[in-house]
Amino acid sequence: MHFGLSEEQEMIVSTVRSFVENEIYPHEELVEKTGQVPAELGEEIKRKCIDLGFYACNFPEEVGGAGLSHLDFTLVERELGRGSMALNHFFGRPQNILMACKGEQIERYLLPAVRGEKMDALAMTEPDAGSDVRGMKCQAVRDGGDWVVSGSKHFISGAEHADFFIVFVATGVDETPKGPKKRITCFLVDRGTPGFEVRDGYRSVSHRGYKNCILYFDNCRLPDSQVLGEVDGGFEVMNEWLYATRLTVATMSVGRARRCFDYAVNYAAERKQFGQAIAKFQGVSFQVADMITEIDAADWLTLAGAWRLDQGLPANREIASAKVYATEMLARVTDTTLQIFGGMGLMDDFPIERFWRDARVERIWDGTSEIQRHIISRDIFRPLGA
Repeated sequence: MHFGLSEEQEMIVSTVRSFVENEIYPHEELVEKTGQVPAELGEEIKRKCIDLGFYACNFPEEVGGAGLSHLDFTLVERELGRGSMALNHFFGRPQNILMACKGEQIERYLLPAVRGEKMDALAMTEPDAGSDVRGMKCQAVRDGGDWVVSGSKHFISGAEHADFFIVFVATGVDETPKGPKKRITCFLVDRGTPGFEVRDGYRSVSHRGYKNCILYFDNCRLPDSQVLGEVDGGFEVMNEWLYATRLTVATMSVGRARRCFDYAVNYAAERKQFGQAIAKFQGVSFQVADMITEIDAADWLTLAGAWRLDQGLPANREIASAKVYATEMLARVTDTTLQIFGGMGLMDDFPIERFWRDARVERIWDGTSEIQRHIISRDIFRPLGA
């Protein structure tokens, strides 16, 4: 078993980290203070990412992407995790689910997304359907040869910049021994489609500038050509393409934790109390030791999950373990770093309070910690019939 990175992977890490440090860090304070990413700045980041050859690097070469493996892409996302989510959004990584496009959908959605000509947003969550995807109430019913969609979605990230949306809605109900079970279908919906509206969402304390929006559908009429995958096949599309997004949350948490750790180490080495650097005190130095141990453990869990995907091995449990451990590790690392900084950690002179705030959402989106533990335990007990 080889634990080192190849020369090419080392170059990926170095290139993306340099991009984040030079093109993202300088604008983070602006985004924190205004809660906005100026349109021209977002376009500039996107253009530089395209010039760098990393735009849509999670897509295969045959459709114009860089063709990175899951492990390589995980390294990219780890380095992006060091920077502002609002700014890194423009370091384009379209949803892999677009690989399910067929026929004219390829020219209309897939290829423009890969080229950076259009941006997408994924929409599943509803006010009463978060972890319970089958609980969604937004529905599409047949009317002639079309589908008519009504309902709403919320917490939709990147919606303010999206040209089109990948939307999961209920399209029927099956009666099962365990009760009614909704059928789900995925649709591609263009911004500006009659009956479809994008509204401002909620103000979040995590990831300022990386907004969430609310989508409203009021008798929005869509033809069959807008179905992504098969009718009633939304779960198949979701399970094939989306579950690895949890790996992205995990690896970005690792990247952010490493940046936070660097602040903690440097501050502990420079800050003096009782005539010596606070790093000399066991109360601080042992906390630093615990932090780096947890960060490394989360890193290896995450990379191992990505490696299993590349080998074609089952990885659902491993990815869930990486997601729950890395996000909870990030919470501990940011909190400990703030404690090392003391009162200054809560001041906006340093980004520590931002890291602390931003860390909280990671245990919620893309599957809560409770859902991840359910996935892990189910994987263990199912073979035993329990």
